[in-house]
Amino acid sequence: MAQKAHTYPPCDMQCVISSKPLISLWHLISGFHWQYFGATFFAGTAALARTGVNLFLGYFIDQILIKRQYGTKLIEAALIFAALIAGQAFSSFMSGKLAAQTGEGSTRRLRDYLFNHIQRLSFAYHSEAKTGDLLERATSDVDTLRRFFSDQAIGIGRITLIFIINLTAIYRINPRLAGISVVIVPVILVVSLLFFKQLSKSYASYQEQEAVLTTNLQENLSGVRVVKAFARQGYEIDKFEGNNAEKLRRGEKLNMMHALFWPISDLICAAQQITSSFIAALMAIDGVITVGNFIAFAGLLGWLIWPVRNLGRLIVDTSRALVSFKRITNILKVPEENLFIASCQPENGVKGDISFDHVSFEYEKNHPVLQDVNFSCKAGQVVALLGSTGSGKTSLVKLLPRFYEVTSGRILLDGVNLNEYSRDFLRSQIGIVEQEPFLFSASIRDNITYGMKHEVSQAKVEEVARDAAIHDVVESFTNGYDTLVGERGVTLSGGQKQRVAIARALLINPRILILDDSTSSVDMETEVQIRAALENLMKDRTTFIIAHRIQSIMDADLILVFDQGRIIQSGTHAELLSQPGAYQEIYEIQTRIDNALQEEIDNVSLL
Repeated sequence: MAQKAHTYPPCDMQCVISSKPLISLWHLISGFHWQYFGATFFAGTAALARTGVNLFLGYFIDQILIKRQYGTKLIEAALIFAALIAGQAFSSFMSGKLAAQTGEGSTRRLRDYLFNHIQRLSFAYHSEAKTGDLLERATSDVDTLRRFFSDQAIGIGRITLIFIINLTAIYRINPRLAGISVVIVPVILVVSLLFFKQLSKSYASYQEQEAVLTTNLQENLSGVRVVKAFARQGYEIDKFEGNNAEKLRRGEKLNMMHALFWPISDLICAAQQITSSFIAALMAIDGVITVGNFIAFAGLLGWLIWPVRNLGRLIVDTSRALVSFKRITNILKVPEENLFIASCQPENGVKGDISFDHVSFEYEKNHPVLQDVNFSCKAGQVVALLGSTGSGKTSLVKLLPRFYEVTSGRILLDGVNLNEYSRDFLRSQIGIVEQEPFLFSASIRDNITYGMKHEVSQAKVEEVARDAAIHDVVESFTNGYDTLVGERGVTLSGGQKQRVAIARALLINPRILILDDSTSSVDMETEVQIRAALENLMKDRTTFIIAHRIQSIMDADLILVFDQGRIIQSGTHAELLSQPGAYQEIYEIQTRIDNALQEEIDNVSLL
């Protein structure tokens, strides 16, 4: 069982995604602002302690070493140095700790919110979105923000405080030296901003290609059995290497810009340090400042130039964070599917009377998938959908749980427009067994009980497993219902996965049952077992069966024959068989094939 999640401060994500980028990042750490200020404060005290070390070093040289004030003065100086260094160490620790709390806490909240948001996006969105790209944004891009909040965001306050403290200390030594020491600030800012724009474009391009590579890898690993079955390893290797080479090219371009930026900024800072040190040395020789002041200045100068140099790094890294933030907010801006708004929600569920009234549907504008579909069925009836691939059968049943909305016309459930029911309510009333069932990498029991929102007894699990003709198979496994099925159910045969999915659908006791060619992966004997078990289970349930074999839908109360999104024939098996048309032709072809196959089997048996 998953551990109970810790609570964290709330955050108004609408404010996050609707504000300007930098303001949005500030809103993103809502609830962690005190940690951020605390980290910045301790970064300031660490800088103050370090500055104190440099200043006291100058005092130590001028007042103790040069004047040879040893004895108690030396001990006092050692204690002061120790106190300053200890204060710096403690402040650095606290700053790092609070910065980590800010970064880890805010991005954990973002990661949870992003996952929650993705779960609530529409079926249409997920049918178009690439899994690898979503993975990249939910992992790599979020981690880029984590590093930004843990380091660069705190660095803004840290750099500002270090710069102000050290500049003030240098000013106290000599105002002229203070002015000379900050000459490079505008130069570094200009160079950093020039690189900022180019780095943003290069990093965005790099992240996009990394998403392509992740998608490529995810699809290949998911379909590895197909790859091996068709001996396409060479093709997949070439495809991956091509995408990887493109990532290398974009990565090299990005790294080249980094490689150019740091030497340029280091050269500017080094020139500043050498020039300032030279002038300070001349001033010490001329007696304008003391030797102790010169030593103190040398130490302070390093800590003045460091934040200026890191200001450039901060600007560059901020560009990467803004790119990742934009990629994340592109998902967060997609409207969520509303699951709960409804004007009709019967307390005792629905009966299952369904009527399609001039329904048309299209995934893309002006490309209809269903056209003017009209039919009605009573609660408990079995409706079979027959037709060639792409004729609109699966699209029709996807309208029932409101995975998609009709383009025109209306669907009535118990006389009420389907849109008046909430999606959550509808989906609790509908059990679906897909053509290609998906099983999670968990135990068989966990997969069967997946749709339940409460604990289910073992007896009930076994009951639906028997009804789905899978119980005896599960019992033959060493670990029974605790057997792990592996990722996507790879340890089970196609027929076994199909029956586990049927058991999962039956456990929720739906009023409407959708079987999307759900017996296509089982042999004839198993199909007979499932059909026999489903006969009683279909009673008082409105059932939609998508099938390609007429033999499996002969007993349906209504058979709809589809062609190019239209119903071209409808009726019972006997009615359709008596009419010239597609149904009669399909039946005759399948009967001839079955007879020929049986004849072959009989001939083999006689050998």
